[in-house]
Amino acid sequence: MSSQNKSYSYKDAGVDIDAGNALVDAIKPAAASTRREGCDAGLGGFGALFDLKAAGFKDPILVSGTDGVGTKLKVAIESGKHDTVGIDLVAMCVNDLIVQGAEPLFFLDYYATGHLSINVGKAIIEGIAEGCRQSNAALIGGETAEMPGMYSDGDYDLAGFCVGAVERSRIIDGSKVGAGDVVLGLASSGVHSNGFSLVRKLVEVSGISYDDPCSFEDGKTFGEAFLEPTRIYVKSCLAALKEDMVKALSHITGGGFVENIPRILPKGVTVDVDASRWTLPPIFDWLRVTGNITPLEMAKTFNCGIGMAVIVPADKVDEATKIFEANGETVHYIGTVRTAKESEPTTTVTGNAGSWGYQQAWTAKSAH
Repeated sequence: MSSQNKSYSYKDAGVDIDAGNALVDAIKPAAASTRREGCDAGLGGFGALFDLKAAGFKDPILVSGTDGVGTKLKVAIESGKHDTVGIDLVAMCVNDLIVQGAEPLFFLDYYATGHLSINVGKAIIEGIAEGCRQSNAALIGGETAEMPGMYSDGDYDLAGFCVGAVERSRIIDGSKVGAGDVVLGLASSGVHSNGFSLVRKLVEVSGISYDDPCSFEDGKTFGEAFLEPTRIYVKSCLAALKEDMVKALSHITGGGFVENIPRILPKGVTVDVDASRWTLPPIFDWLRVTGNITPLEMAKTFNCGIGMAVIVPADKVDEATKIFEANGETVHYIGTVRTAKESEPTTTVTGNAGSWGYQQAWTAKSAH
């Protein structure tokens, strides 16, 4: 029974409004650093405005997306390293926009926690600002929710929301993809932000700690290796799109190759991805060996070293490769488009003896 003489406050219930205001003040410089044409990236209002005309668009179609970081957040929490998951949050959203040819314009975040730590919150949102700078998106607003009783102390969750635009005549929808086209793979920076429930399970069964020295990457702990942020492909893809090099783009996220590439294909064609054309990065080889993971499970769960698949005309492979490499990408020629058999509305992922460490040929298929 509460005392009739006690005056209760919101802070007594676990919510510190002053801390929330202090966090907003602390992150204003980070938000301001993401200013771009069409938006001044100011914080504190009820809503934010964006001027498409000022951004240079004439006949724009808006493209929007939302995503999170998944259980990679648990790795950040257990490692005590919070400065890169914000980059992941932005990457998962803006990489989904670019596949339709859309330039990211502005980004909003939702950060929910049981007890607000200004230092942790500042690190997270500075990471979000870094992701916005990498993709030229304005951090236009967001929400910080302190919810005691909903989250255990130290836990938090993130969600991101991004809006982009593309001129109506420049939308990329994969409809022009045809037999003979080539699939290029842009290298990933690591596991990115998919498959972490399996990653965490394998860390658990192997008996290692995230603070232990990493066995496959010198100078890092396991936590630092797994927290390598998702690569943002916006600037390189926009450069290739500007030169009319690209017929389709596929962000290799949950579902891997066999689930994501079919999403961009028109009827009547399929893609053969040859996994022997690139070396499985050490971080994925550790996962493969530790979990005795089958080829199909690897291809369905992880990006396996390829974060973005790009379909280009065969006669533009060299030129497209030069553009991507000039913009910092590592490019692999990973497959081809062919006419699908009537009973084969699939993407086929193939390997050969020794490929990815497997001692047999293998094929993985996914329904269109």
